[in-house]
Amino acid sequence: MTKKFNISYTTPLEKLPHMINMHYVEIPAHIIKQMGGKINMRVLCTLNNKLTFQGGLVALGNGNAYLTVNAKRMKDLKLKLGNAVEVQLQNDTSEYGMEMCDELKELLLQDKEGKKRFDLLTPGKQRYIINYVANVKNSQLRINRALLLIGNLKKLPLGKENFREMLGLPPR
Repeated sequence: MTKKFNISYTTPLEKLPHMINMHYVEIPAHIIKQMGGKINMRVLCTLNNKLTFQGGLVALGNGNAYLTVNAKRMKDLKLKLGNAVEVQLQNDTSEYGMEMCDELKELLLQDKEGKKRFDLLTPGKQRYIINYVANVKNSQLRINRALLLIGNLKKLPLGKENFREMLGLPPR
């Protein structure tokens, strides 16, 4: 069982030197210890008491980790490199580590084989599907994406699932 936590601290917004325009907030090792000592976890992160999002910790080295802050979040919060950011971290108790859109939920309720295959995927592949389907504003496009990915997923050999073929692209 994961240790329950609700931790707040302040840290500067930083930039990853090896990634263009990739900003992040650091989670220091002492905070990781308060959260149970594991870096491989999903959290709910609230920045400046205004914006909450789900994310996965990424190892930064020396027991530290980070969460990325994308350009939209930076714009919404009017953040710039070096700004102090109030960070609140809580357990993410959601089933998949991110919210699933209604269109994909409904398809998985109706398609028992698709749901079974989806449940056998790694959490990261599940989140990829959830994100890919939800990443468009139009409901019909979400339905089309869900049908495409789950339909192709069912055709792939168990344990050999890959994003390229789930998208209907030929194998390399």
